[in-house]
Amino acid sequence: MFAELDAATLAELRELACDVARRCGRLITEERPERLEVASTKSSAVDIVTEMDQRSEELAHQLIFQARPDDGLLGEEGLDRPSTSGISWIIDPIDGTVSYLYGFPGYAVSVAAVVGDPHIEGAWRPVAGAVAFPPLDELFYASVGSGAWLVEADGSARQLHAHPATTLEKSLVSTGFGYQIGQRTWQGLAVGALLPQIRDIRRTGSAALDMCQLAAGRTDAFYDHALNPWDVAAGWVIASEAGLSVGGLDTEYPTHLLVVAGSEPSVRQIVDVLRPFAPQE
Repeated sequence: MFAELDAATLAELRELACDVARRCGRLITEERPERLEVASTKSSAVDIVTEMDQRSEELAHQLIFQARPDDGLLGEEGLDRPSTSGISWIIDPIDGTVSYLYGFPGYAVSVAAVVGDPHIEGAWRPVAGAVAFPPLDELFYASVGSGAWLVEADGSARQLHAHPATTLEKSLVSTGFGYQIGQRTWQGLAVGALLPQIRDIRRTGSAALDMCQLAAGRTDAFYDHALNPWDVAAGWVIASEAGLSVGGLDTEYPTHLLVVAGSEPSVRQIVDVLRPFAPQE
C-alpha cells in the first residue's frame, strides 16, 4: 500500500529532518523575544499561537523546499502544499506552545517525512523523523529500518531501546490534555480510570516529546486523544524504531480518536481501560 524507499533516500530524509529540527530549535531558543506575546488562538482561548511558531514553520518550509522542492508540506500553523514526489513533510514548529510561552521545559520541534496522504487517517506512514528538545539540547531521530537514536548535549549519540514489557501496575504513563471542554471531559474520565491501575502519570505538554521519552525508556507507555498528524508523525517513527507498538483504539495506526504507544501488552491493556470512555466521533 505504501511506497518503499531505498536506503539512500531514507538516509537523505533522516538527515534533512535532523537539520530542520535542529535549526528550528535554535531559532526558537536564540531568537525568543524577552516578552513573548500570543499572536492568535485556534480551537479555543487556550490553544495559542506565538510569533515564534510562525517563524519556526516558515524556516522549516524554506529549508525543506530548497532541498526537496517536489515534496509536500503540512504544518500546524497552516502550511499545506501538495506533493508531486510521493513524499510529504509534517511539521510541528513548536509542539507544546503553552509550555514555551511560560518557559516551562516541555516543548519541542517535530519534523517528519511521510509517504501517502497525510490528510487522511490511515493513508500515510512516517518513514523518517526528528524531534529537537531545546531545553536539554537533545535531538531524537529515526528512519525506517535504521533504529531510533538520541544525540545528547555533549554530541554523543546512543541508540534507543524502550523498556521491556512490564505490568500495568508498574507502568509510568505519559499523556496530555486537549484545549476544548469536551476533550478535557473525556480525558479527565480516562485518566481517572487509568490512574489507580498504574505506577503514575506524567505530562510535559508535548506529544512529540512524550513519544520520544517513551522511546528512550524514560516512561513505559503513552496515550492521548485529539492529536493531529503533526503531533505524532515524528514521534511515531521514533517510537516504532525503538521497538514499541503505536496504534489507535482499534487500529494499527494512530487516529484523532486515540493514540496509544508502548509494548504490545501495555497498549492492549491501556486500550481496554480507556475503551468505555472513548468519545463517539
